[in-house]
Amino acid sequence: MKISVVTSVFNRADTIGEAVRSVRHQTHGDIEHIIQDGGSSDGTLGVLEELASSDMLVESGRDGGIYDGINRGIARTTGDVIGLMHSDDLFASPDVLSRVAEILARHDVDGVYGDLVYVAADDPARVIRYWKSGAYHPDRLRRGWMPPHPTLYLKRDVFDRWGGYDLEFHIAADYEAMLRWLVKGQIRLAYLPEVMVRMRMGGESNRSIRRIIRKSREDYRAIRRHEIGNIGTLLSKNFSKLGQFIKKDQDQT
Repeated sequence: MKISVVTSVFNRADTIGEAVRSVRHQTHGDIEHIIQDGGSSDGTLGVLEELASSDMLVESGRDGGIYDGINRGIARTTGDVIGLMHSDDLFASPDVLSRVAEILARHDVDGVYGDLVYVAADDPARVIRYWKSGAYHPDRLRRGWMPPHPTLYLKRDVFDRWGGYDLEFHIAADYEAMLRWLVKGQIRLAYLPEVMVRMRMGGESNRSIRRIIRKSREDYRAIRRHEIGNIGTLLSKNFSKLGQFIKKDQDQT
């Protein structure tokens, strides 16, 4: 089973190396790392050149942002399964993708997701939030539930049938896409009950109050588009994050 890992990056010279090495240290035997650079000017391309390998394919050029970059990267993949590694994230352990492949080989499902920890930007070993996602059930969508996007690995057929990321959504395209795949596509997901990804705090969606408000508006538009709730769904989605600061697994600290 060939797994394609897609990274959309722009000016992340300080973290892209760790992300690339995290993918490279995975024990699964058949991985391609597709890197879509948005025209970085801070030394990112130099770091990637130093880490060049036959299974890492880099393309650079101006794009329309992270989701456009992800779409372009997905279009270049050749794997049976597709997932993401953001340019400032890390896998939690070397066998994450081996576990993904094992589950997809044994079970009749369209994808796999797991848990995620948010870590300090300057210290990936320090856990700030622990997102224990739990098993999927359609009813949970109306309560604002979603799988942690960086942990989601899907069979190629999902993208072929139900599309990638809608660029009308500048911040919440991941949420809209996951609702589309789950509601319209009715895809089947398996839950891997372990931390798959360590995600640095300070991402695009929460770097300012203005962007948080914009993200909430886009989330609400996605909720209404896919008819899975109303303002209560949005409020539940946002307030559910508070527990992530409290329920930190001591094994991850």
